[in-house]
Amino acid sequence: MVNSIIFDKKVRDVRLATAGLPPPPASRTASFRPCTQTEVRCIIMQSPVKSCTLDPVPTFLVHEFVDLLPPFLTTMVNTSLMQGQLPVSQKHAIVTPCLKRSGLDPTDIGNFRPVSNLTFMSKVVERAAAIQFNAYLSANGLLPHHQSAYRQKHSTETAMFRVWSDILTSADVREVTLLGLLDLSAASDCVDHGILLQRLEVVFGLAGTVLRWICSLLTDQTQQVSYRGCLLSVQYVLFGVPQALVLGPLLYVLYTAELEQIVARHDQRLHMYADDC
Repeated sequence: MVNSIIFDKKVRDVRLATAGLPPPPASRTASFRPCTQTEVRCIIMQSPVKSCTLDPVPTFLVHEFVDLLPPFLTTMVNTSLMQGQLPVSQKHAIVTPCLKRSGLDPTDIGNFRPVSNLTFMSKVVERAAAIQFNAYLSANGLLPHHQSAYRQKHSTETAMFRVWSDILTSADVREVTLLGLLDLSAASDCVDHGILLQRLEVVFGLAGTVLRWICSLLTDQTQQVSYRGCLLSVQYVLFGVPQALVLGPLLYVLYTAELEQIVARHDQRLHMYADDC
């Protein structure tokens, strides 16, 4: 009798603790496929010709000799993806403060915005991973339905049309519309890496090498501020998805995808564009 009571209590506790968790994802991905030389060459040619002070050679030289380099660069890309690890040397950024607009007081640090630069090869590897990651999310319908940013065939126009459509639909049934606008402050800088990785695994089905690679991408990120020719001390990036990351915007969108469920539980309608809700 006592054992039965204890067992019943344990079952109730487990059910209560997991009641708010989303169901396991119907699809999962645990590994990247190797990239071909043609794919890597295409990524290089479509990348902006911008160089970082950390690059061993200027980016324009990589473009100029792109027909000779793919065998070596493809090996570098595939080694990173197959091992689920981004080299530490590719996770360091140089941050340059720039005035938000001319005429602002340069003695006020709040008038500057940070421009972050990573090595060219780190972005090539990221773009190779992003192509496969986006394909997986799109094929399985895992992208947030009411998010218009960083998605093909979505834009600020689709966001506005959706909001306008909701307003007209409400007016047709004689309902009053109240529009609430939410702009999150320093949104991408406040992303918690632990929560992000948990959501990628539980909600979006990432596992194995793919999850390890993204964990490596976010871990041990460092940056240095460059100002008037001087480099300040190295700082670790403990939170957020750095603006220089190719995958940064997509990771932020997935991090905030649960907002849809929260709003829906209160019988409201939501549409988002990046961190604007």
